[in-house]
Amino acid sequence: MAAQPKEIAEKILGTLGFPATVVEQKFGDDLLLDVKTEESGRLIGRQGQTLADLQYLINRILFQQDQTAPKVMVDIGGYRLQAREALVKKAKEAAEKVRRWGDAVELEPLSAFDRRIVHQALKDDPDIETQSVEVDGTEKKVLILRPKQH
Repeated sequence: MAAQPKEIAEKILGTLGFPATVVEQKFGDDLLLDVKTEESGRLIGRQGQTLADLQYLINRILFQQDQTAPKVMVDIGGYRLQAREALVKKAKEAAEKVRRWGDAVELEPLSAFDRRIVHQALKDDPDIETQSVEVDGTEKKVLILRPKQH
């Protein structure tokens, strides 16, 4: 049986006591689950951490059911899309600095999800390459943008 992202999200939210409506839509190669709820602040959490955890759980369940299931992005009240736009903007500004000065630019530590957004946003840039690098002594990774070697 094919994995059902919308139903999984609704079941998790219902079990946790969050009345919500989930709308499923295509988002590039991924799938977007847009959650409509009265308690968006509690579900988003501090700096989006609860939302990130919810998204992680849904993707783990989907992967367990069907290893070919598309990645799912969960958004609540447009929070994730606004954060994504801001991150892409920051990445493009950093890429401009690399282009202008020819030096590498390091972004702050980012989650795997956010690093993927930056890699995707800059993958077709002919002048810039991106690389995730571990921060010594932590499990966090930063993204380094540098001029592409031609």
